[in-house]
Amino acid sequence: MTKTADQVWKNCLAIIKDIVEWQHFKTWFEPIKPIELKDKVLTIQVPSQFFYEYLEEHYVTLLAKTLKRELGKDANLEYRIMMDSGSKGAEPITMDVPGQGYKTYTNNEMDFPLVINNPVKNPFVIPGLKKVQIDPQLNPKYIFDAFVEGDCNRVARRAGKTVAEKPGATSFNPLVIYGGVGLGKTHLAQAVGNEVKRLHPNKVVLYVSSEKFINQFVDHSRNNAINDFIHFYQLIDVLIIDDVQFFNRAEKSQDAFFAIFNHLHQSGKQLILTSDKPPKDLEGVQERLLSRFRWGLSADLQVPDYETRIEILERKMKNDGLEMPKDVVKYIAYNISTNIRELEGSLISLLAQSSLNKKEIDLDLAKKVLKNFVKTSSKEITIDAIQKMVCDYFDVSYDKLLQKTRKREIVQARQITMYLAKTFTKNSLKTIGEHFGGRDHTTVIHSCQTVKDLMDTDSLFKESVMELQQKVQLAAM
Repeated sequence: MTKTADQVWKNCLAIIKDIVEWQHFKTWFEPIKPIELKDKVLTIQVPSQFFYEYLEEHYVTLLAKTLKRELGKDANLEYRIMMDSGSKGAEPITMDVPGQGYKTYTNNEMDFPLVINNPVKNPFVIPGLKKVQIDPQLNPKYIFDAFVEGDCNRVARRAGKTVAEKPGATSFNPLVIYGGVGLGKTHLAQAVGNEVKRLHPNKVVLYVSSEKFINQFVDHSRNNAINDFIHFYQLIDVLIIDDVQFFNRAEKSQDAFFAIFNHLHQSGKQLILTSDKPPKDLEGVQERLLSRFRWGLSADLQVPDYETRIEILERKMKNDGLEMPKDVVKYIAYNISTNIRELEGSLISLLAQSSLNKKEIDLDLAKKVLKNFVKTSSKEITIDAIQKMVCDYFDVSYDKLLQKTRKREIVQARQITMYLAKTFTKNSLKTIGEHFGGRDHTTVIHSCQTVKDLMDTDSLFKESVMELQQKVQLAAM
């Protein structure tokens, strides 16, 4: 019986589902659609260029093995990548690429190059205007060495490094960095700019906030000099715009930025944007701009986990030549979990009080000084509350959490719940086990050890556990 593309892919998914984490399966495999099976070559459709690159980097071996198991050793995989046409209502553009290795492709239907190897020459020639020395408006302290990498920011930081090495020549154009207040968006964006200046001294780099861009546009509008304003920005090799969400109240500034964006992108110049939301959630921004924001990579910055917070504190102490007892560092890192700005602020407050009062820094002083930063626990967290959080997080029903099943996603959810119950409650191992269908204390011990081992070897699993830990901490405040 001849197999179809749907059958082959369905069989592959059945294998993959038992191997990868449930959340990762839902994120990276469920959106894939099988398109065609011809001569043992399976073509699958993915929603974006970044999606394709992520699969190739993280799951290429798994895909290859499962496909060969279905079709034999001569099996091959091809991708069909969906691209934004840039025009509202237009049919989406697709392009086919082979698996296992990146390559440059063009599409005659596209009004912009996907990857630019020979940048388009600037079509705007302004008599008498030369590339003069432009102040990049960068803070020299914002560099990659001062930006601590963790699970919360790894994708964004590494994408920034890639962009700095080859500005305008990667598929990360534009690079959109988004996240909440105080998580390091400005630092990372400017770090890219500073690294570009170090590696490519002849590149013209400019950092500007969206508010300053809007104010400049208004000033030039009053002087009937909008063309000069646009032409100036079209001279930039690496343009960094901070807080693009504020464009929502400036329609005409968006029109100017649209012209600048198009020219820079088509000329192989790099754009780096920061926002407090992902592009899909930006309100009041023109759809044609949002579609262009989605051409490249959108990378988020999340709240740093406990280990990353400790490293941030230790890095700052080292840079400032400071020393502090380890238990104090751990106390600050454990209790200040909202953002990096508040974390560093609490450290400065503690050092200031120590200096002014001429007291040694110890845990008692830290608790007194940081009472304005730290919310004391007002309620005791229960096993039932933790079970509900984990069930909601993994989209697993409470009944399944108690069942005797060997399904990977259920087993891991149960093990994580036991681990969190042991960490955040005062219940005995026996009591914890009784909350899971009468399991004994040895099962709880085994589950906790399994979670610890997986956190040491699986960064994605660790990220899930750390996120849940933070949810439990917040619930107890």
